[in-house]
Amino acid sequence: MKGGSITGVGNGAPSVTPFMLHNLTKSLHEGKEREESGVSGSGRRALSEGRRERERERQAGAAAAERAYELNREKERERVREQQLRFEAERERRDGVVLCKERSDGVQWKYVSKDGRSGEKPMQVMHAQQHRDPVAELVSFVKSYIVPENYPDSVAPSYTPYMQWRAVQYLFGGAMSVFTTRSLMHALGVSRGASASSAVAVNWVIKDGAGRIGKMIFARHGKKFDVDLKQLRFKGAMLMQLGAGVELATMAVPHLFLPLACAANVAKNVAAVTSSSTRAPIYKAFARRENIGDVTAKGECISNIADLMGTGLGIFISKKSPSLVATFCVLSCGYMISSFNEIKSVRLATLNRARFGVVVQSFLETGKVPSVEDANRRESVITLPWQEKPLELGSRVAQAYSNPKEFLRAREQFQKEKYLVTYSLKKKRAYVVIKESASSDDVVRATFQAHVMLHILRGLRSTLITSNVGAIVEESTKLTHDLYDSFKEEAKSQGWMMGETLLSPGDSRLCD
Repeated sequence: MKGGSITGVGNGAPSVTPFMLHNLTKSLHEGKEREESGVSGSGRRALSEGRRERERERQAGAAAAERAYELNREKERERVREQQLRFEAERERRDGVVLCKERSDGVQWKYVSKDGRSGEKPMQVMHAQQHRDPVAELVSFVKSYIVPENYPDSVAPSYTPYMQWRAVQYLFGGAMSVFTTRSLMHALGVSRGASASSAVAVNWVIKDGAGRIGKMIFARHGKKFDVDLKQLRFKGAMLMQLGAGVELATMAVPHLFLPLACAANVAKNVAAVTSSSTRAPIYKAFARRENIGDVTAKGECISNIADLMGTGLGIFISKKSPSLVATFCVLSCGYMISSFNEIKSVRLATLNRARFGVVVQSFLETGKVPSVEDANRRESVITLPWQEKPLELGSRVAQAYSNPKEFLRAREQFQKEKYLVTYSLKKKRAYVVIKESASSDDVVRATFQAHVMLHILRGLRSTLITSNVGAIVEESTKLTHDLYDSFKEEAKSQGWMMGETLLSPGDSRLCD
């Protein structure tokens, strides 16, 4: 070793320098690192693959556990549903099946079937509210006599103070009438004794009071004065003559003066309510330039002139001492004939039930809607109390359907409509049940379909059986779908006021 270098020994072997030794060591070290690095990469890949496999196994296990959990939950839900069905079945066997609910006269009712949903036993009607407020019922009953339907929404705000002061006015006027009647009786020499004149005056006031009570009771049906104006006015004329006849009968049985006079006054006051209540709509139909006040004033003036002339005629005839019965019959016949022609001369452009029936029947037979003049001329004015109505509009479910099976079939058939239409072979009448969400146009459409159904039935009366009713109702539904829009358009073109119908469907509604 010399100069810090290493020399080879023998055969001239080359010497190994420090630089060469460093490079050799570095090469050996790098090779070892590459070898270790290769081994480590393979291990990591194997480890990563194992981890992914374990993750997949874990996820598969979690999914299986979740499926098992959902399956258990579904089984639990199914068990709860079965338990609920059993409970409902038990409740239905005990309490019956609630088919539907209905609102009528401000009270909610429910229809219950003890025979199941497809049973044929009659349905039972029960109060939907178990606890009813008697005070609210009493208030509702009183309101039906003293305020218009749907008050206060159906009148102007000034209606309430007007009627309040009018009631006070009549209160003082009624008290004053007792004293004025007594004075008149005394002046006519009925009796010199104060007690006797007071008794006669009281009897006279009782007679008038009975008439006022009858007027008040009859006024509860005020909506009908708009709907059946002509028919009620003619009935009022008949009642007026009936009251006059009873008054004449008091001469034959003077000891029954008070009961007969009371009965006569009730009849005449009911007739007076009918006349005064139908007067305004008639004058409204005559007015063409917002002059209803002028038309009313002139009409009342003519009536008063005629009444004074009639009074003079009566005085003249009475002086001839004619037969009382014969005179009454002649004058009564003249009164009724003139009343009939008076009513027939009125032309109303609104559609009540009678005019609607005439219009629809003519449309179905001829394809044309009659004019206002023609339909009013054909409208029947005389209606008898025992005369059967072919159509019941706004009827209750219990009237239209006799068992749950019929009702549920009809509700399914009319699920897209706001009403139900059916026909009873036993009662020979069509029924329209209106749903709570029905609009005024839905009511008109329902009435139209009912008349279409009646039109079909007229041709099948001899061969009609129960099984045919459903098919006829279905056919009337198709015809209504095809004809109703054209009917409305043509009716408007003829001058009919389709937006102001007076069909009066009542307040019974099937809850949706």
